[in-house]
Amino acid sequence: MSIWTDIGDFLGTTVPAAFTQVVEQVRTAFVGDPETRRKVSFSVAIIALSAKMAKADGVVTQDEVSAFREIFAVPDHELDNVSRLYNLAKQDVAGFHSYANQVRSLFPGDDPTDADILTDVLDALFHIAKADTFIHENELLFLEDISVIFGFDAAAFEGLKARHMLNAADNPYRVLGVEPDLSYDELKTAYRQRLRDNHPDKLIARGVPPEFVAIANERMAAMNVAWETIEKLHRPETPDAKSTQATEAS
Repeated sequence: MSIWTDIGDFLGTTVPAAFTQVVEQVRTAFVGDPETRRKVSFSVAIIALSAKMAKADGVVTQDEVSAFREIFAVPDHELDNVSRLYNLAKQDVAGFHSYANQVRSLFPGDDPTDADILTDVLDALFHIAKADTFIHENELLFLEDISVIFGFDAAAFEGLKARHMLNAADNPYRVLGVEPDLSYDELKTAYRQRLRDNHPDKLIARGVPPEFVAIANERMAAMNVAWETIEKLHRPETPDAKSTQATEAS
């Protein structure tokens, strides 16, 4: 049975416009199977919050639909289940703040990777929002509010925004989430830790679908560009380089 069938089963026993019941089903249905629970939770979070984001923006473009399919490879025979949850979220009178709080409750911090998977959720929403080449003001406000509900500080949100909306080479410290006054060794250690944290194998292990690896690679590419810029500014001069400069000066 696929996670999409699981979601369809939840919706089959849920009163329309009752997303809280879907969340409760996800929370309790997989006792003893945390891996499936996290996969279903991640999928439900993206589908529901992307629907709320579309409502905030007022329009869903074909590019955004394509971006969603870059995150999830949904079999054709399971599309109805995805559509049912999407439409439930879009039509629900409950605001997106309520939805975001319920998603946060699925990743309360009991597992060390909960904060990471909430970052993945935000990353996916940014990916969908920018698919039509422009993140609208309402979408950006929506994403910022979601980040606050998820427990992220302003610096963490600015790092996400920099990766998706700005040139990584022009904003390297924000992309890596580091302070420019750190030493070269501290910056290098932070960069390497970011790469380890975002390795595709780690992402899949914490419940994101294999298709999300494309977004992870995009994330790592931005980090690599940021590090190349930082390294040029901070790399200590080698003795040979200093000797050459001294010779040229004389």
